[in-house]
Amino acid sequence: MNIQVSYDEPKPTLYVVSTPIGNLKDITLRALETLRTVDMILCEDTRVTSRLTSNYQIEVPLKSYQKFNEHAMVDFVVEQLSMGLSLALVSDAGTPLISDPGFILIDALIQKNFNVVSIPGASAALSALVSSGLLTQPFTFLGFLPRKVGEIKTVLENYIDRTETLIIYESPNRMEKTLKIMFEVLGNKRVSIARELTKKFETYYRGLIGEFLVDVLDKRGEYVIVVEGATKKVLSIQDPVQLVNLYIDQGLTEKDAIKQASRDLGVHKSEVYKVFKID
Repeated sequence: MNIQVSYDEPKPTLYVVSTPIGNLKDITLRALETLRTVDMILCEDTRVTSRLTSNYQIEVPLKSYQKFNEHAMVDFVVEQLSMGLSLALVSDAGTPLISDPGFILIDALIQKNFNVVSIPGASAALSALVSSGLLTQPFTFLGFLPRKVGEIKTVLENYIDRTETLIIYESPNRMEKTLKIMFEVLGNKRVSIARELTKKFETYYRGLIGEFLVDVLDKRGEYVIVVEGATKKVLSIQDPVQLVNLYIDQGLTEKDAIKQASRDLGVHKSEVYKVFKID
């Protein structure tokens, strides 16, 4: 059992500090105070973080903490905390550990009974969600999808029947490919696509996935995709045709619509196929 009383008494601590996702004014007063008072700041890219620290006159040493050196850095951080020092962990933008390195370190420090304290702030996922116009709860954050088409499909297929809103991060050069796969697997769902959040060129694209399969999206800036969950309509078991047509209207192929309808009705897909074809 591990019980942490964060502020019971002063002790060496690793602070997980959220930084702005674009607009430097979005940093919190508490985050600034923490960054000024720690002995060292661990960051993905020292050049990126130095722009933030320079802007706010923070004169604290920066040290690179990335995926490639994550395991080696655990021993270094443990050594620093053991010497009575406190450190901050930041990502290039937003909340650390959300699609960024840090989990291995946090888990190791908790196992060794060191203090780990979150300093909350900006999050691209939450900013995109609350501005999407889609249901905000429940939601599932998927982060970045795999790179291979087959693996992307495998991940998305797990959410065909799930009703929660999905949040996905994506790079601009992969958007077209990802949206096409989403359309194929999930159907023509409502979607809100956020680009360059909090920055000068912040843009929201809202509509159905199918509307964005043409060359509509800007090829610059990082994207957050918010997708509506599965919608369930109460239909009688005597009405498989209406159910199949519902899924076809949502963008599924006839084959996939029949398969989905059979799941909903709890019958073999051949039974639904026969009724649909007769009709």
